[in-house]
Amino acid sequence: MAATEETATDEDALFVLTAVLLTPARFPSVLGDDFPEVCAALGLEPYEQGYGLVLGQDGGGARWTVVIDDVSLVACALAAWDCGMEYDLSPDERSVVSVLPGWPLAVAVSAPGVPAPHDPPPDPDGGRPPLAPPDAQTWGPAQRRLGADEIALRWAVWREEYEGAEEPSGSGGDDAADGPAGAAEAAEAAPPAAPAESARPSDGGEPSNEGVRRVLREAHAYVETPPPLGRVRSEFASDGARTLRADGPGWSLVARTDDMAFVLLDDMPGDVIPVGRGPKLPALLRALDEMAAKPA
Repeated sequence: MAATEETATDEDALFVLTAVLLTPARFPSVLGDDFPEVCAALGLEPYEQGYGLVLGQDGGGARWTVVIDDVSLVACALAAWDCGMEYDLSPDERSVVSVLPGWPLAVAVSAPGVPAPHDPPPDPDGGRPPLAPPDAQTWGPAQRRLGADEIALRWAVWREEYEGAEEPSGSGGDDAADGPAGAAEAAEAAPPAAPAESARPSDGGEPSNEGVRRVLREAHAYVETPPPLGRVRSEFASDGARTLRADGPGWSLVARTDDMAFVLLDDMPGDVIPVGRGPKLPALLRALDEMAAKPA
């Protein structure tokens, strides 16, 4: 993240605070389950090459989000900032697709020398209302996706929490343990987690947790009928494996192709359900990885 060190003198100048990618493989999942859904939330066409979102303040302190089609510029800036390097993110006017009032995501910094961040005044011509981050304080789709983001980012830490879940679980391919409130905490949630219902296979060989059964059915359906772009995403992981992320109505799944999976459900606030490999999960993960959106 980079905040300008200049002092604002021009009301029209944009003082860049941060930026994010909006592509089928990488997008702020807190805003939606897939790439077209996030684009729709911002009033954008789901252009397959994607966009970059540049968040900043004008000289009066107002929040603005500048949408550009120069994805590589934003990717370079993010890579430099991640390494602690300076990078002047100054989009060419020809790359600007849209300028939106407000910020779709929470930003913890502000530009020096300008008033505190605030929404710009309403458009007299009746433009769209300012963007605002989704409510992540109450468990729901946004918070569930934030929890899945946290698991994908810190896989090794979460994996250690569920060493017992790595045992195969019969023909169902699932094994579950009670999930802590970690997913809720990752999303800065207030409500505590309730113990997760066991998803161990029943006598019929299927997971006893109906939510997990539904997730696995819908994930299998993605292989047969590809879902909207970005609904399944894949990134490099250690040891030659890949980290998979799949989302659907009311659920998120995070997995590594060489390991297990975790499921989060809208109707089980704060719970993280581990899914052991078993005989079926590896094939499902391989199939999902083959059709997933991947970073360029």
